[in-house]
Amino acid sequence: MAYVLKTLNSWFWWESLWIPANCTWADLEDHNGIVFPKPYHLYATIPYAFVMLMVRFVIERYIAIPLAKALGIKNVTRVKPQPNAVLENYFRKCTKRPSQSEIQGLAKKCNWTVHLVEKWFRRRRNLELPTMLRKFQEACCSFFVWFCIPQKPWFYDIWQVWVGYPFQSLLSSQYWYYMAEISFYWSLLFTLGTDTKRKDFMAHVIHHLAAIVLMACSWCGNYVRIGTLVMIVHDTADFWLESAKMFNYAHWEKTCNVLFIIFSVVFFITRIILFPFWILRGTLYLPSYYSSTMVIAYFIFNGPLLILQGLHLYWGYFVLKILNKFLFFGKCGTCVRNYYLAYENEQVNHLKNERKGEESNLSMPYQGK
Repeated sequence: MAYVLKTLNSWFWWESLWIPANCTWADLEDHNGIVFPKPYHLYATIPYAFVMLMVRFVIERYIAIPLAKALGIKNVTRVKPQPNAVLENYFRKCTKRPSQSEIQGLAKKCNWTVHLVEKWFRRRRNLELPTMLRKFQEACCSFFVWFCIPQKPWFYDIWQVWVGYPFQSLLSSQYWYYMAEISFYWSLLFTLGTDTKRKDFMAHVIHHLAAIVLMACSWCGNYVRIGTLVMIVHDTADFWLESAKMFNYAHWEKTCNVLFIIFSVVFFITRIILFPFWILRGTLYLPSYYSSTMVIAYFIFNGPLLILQGLHLYWGYFVLKILNKFLFFGKCGTCVRNYYLAYENEQVNHLKNERKGEESNLSMPYQGK
């Protein structure tokens, strides 16, 4: 077993996989004040993630709740269904939406009326729907302040990303940016079980894991300069989207519309223009000027980045549909809620329909980040 692990370890850290030819890991040892990223640095992201969880708890309790109250968002108390072991077991193991014949069978089994069984399932389903206050808290905690590095030359000149590679010294701002980003995604993974359960739950799991793996691998290969640029491009638009969600929950329609328009503009600038013509140009085209032989990591990293650009175009299509409705029909508020923020409002409509005993008609799946 030890031999197998040693062999796998040697394969994983194969120098031709990560770094250019005629360069070894020994060349990337710290010397003369020059510091390089080390794989063991990533161990710190786990305790940092728990620190972020504590910070999140403080924000949710002492900032998000008072802010929500100031915006007029009330904490609605859901009515709990009457305790019933038979129905609870059926709800958990069989289905949350039994058919009429199943309801009649359960009514006989519990010696209840059909109406009481239907009412019990409605209330039990409603308990699992997050309140507006809870969704507001999550949106408030989703703000992520990134470390801006506009003073560095590669922030403006993409050619500078590969100058001197792989012998590029690690900056303290880059270290903390990476640690914060990876820790942030770890903390999101740790709370997936307690956060609002969305339709794209598995997509979020895959997204968070993929983000952690890509950032960790770029750290190990010292692709830190291009890695920080990729993170900045993606972090910039998130602030405006989460802000739009928060004001949408508070029913501040005009403010939500303005924020969504700003988000749309930032989204298209960063992910439809800058990412392909700036980032991908720096990862696909420019490395050939600095090395005649591409390392295997060149193909490993560019594959996911190209897939990511495909997702940008996919999400951009839905954003365009919203803006089209707004510009030509003047229905921005309605479109924002019915399309990009559809998931949140569908849950509200779903709750209203449940109270009437109706089945909700969902129009469009939620589009994640």
